[in-house]
Amino acid sequence: MVEVVKYSATGRRKTSVARVQLIPGTGAIRVNKCPFDEYFSRETDRLTILEPLKATNTLGKFDVDVKVTGGGTSGQAGALRLGLARALSLCDPETKTVLKKSDFLSRDPRMKERKKPGQKGARKKFQWVKR
Repeated sequence: MVEVVKYSATGRRKTSVARVQLIPGTGAIRVNKCPFDEYFSRETDRLTILEPLKATNTLGKFDVDVKVTGGGTSGQAGALRLGLARALSLCDPETKTVLKKSDFLSRDPRMKERKKPGQKGARKKFQWVKR
């Protein structure tokens, strides 16, 4: 029996979490059991996700299976990109330097600021009335 090697990693962006599994194969990408092109309809999201694969020249070498939850489509695309980069660095340690130089292994820390009590939003205040 042949044992298939799986590389798994997690990527996060805003409130999105992507669990990525890399399996040596033909280059098929499935997101939430759906084809990659159908799940991400915007071209910019698709290009964002494929950046780590293009940087390491592994575009057709791995099958990518992803489970993504939370957030919107662009946040999910960012989470998937980070998870993919982390999984690629696990499978081949030599690609880690390329990914790090291209800034694919750093998590984007920007989050939505919470609403404060006594205010209309995170920063906006209620209108002040003198009389």
